[in-house]
Amino acid sequence: MRTAFRVRYAETDRMGVAYYANYLVWFEVMRGDFMRAIGLPYTDFEARGIFLPIAEAHVRYLRPVRYDDVVEVVAWLSAVRSRAVTFQYSVESSGQPVATGWTTHVPVDGEGRPARFPRELLAPLQGYQEDDAGR
Repeated sequence: MRTAFRVRYAETDRMGVAYYANYLVWFEVMRGDFMRAIGLPYTDFEARGIFLPIAEAHVRYLRPVRYDDVVEVVAWLSAVRSRAVTFQYSVESSGQPVATGWTTHVPVDGEGRPARFPRELLAPLQGYQEDDAGR
């Protein structure tokens, strides 16, 4: 799955380069688009009392992007387990990779206690799990 947008001026630092923390925001935009595209928007999880905070995040920066550059974020699920899900990301601009990364999310209940994914949500997620080679 892909989401494309232009780097906004507010996302750049004094040097005109996209500020590093915005990559995590772009990952979040892609996750929301991904989940809606597969028919499991986050609102479905929340309606069942399941929330998906990030337990781990990693970004590797390969080259900078600047204001008004077109950026595409590609995402796929690399691991789906009963108590965690991992998204992988590739950020590209002008057909070149500019960053890679991942986020791992753990389901928690409304009180913030660890939970398991309900079967009706886990099974569809597992159907979208890919490895890097199968992407």
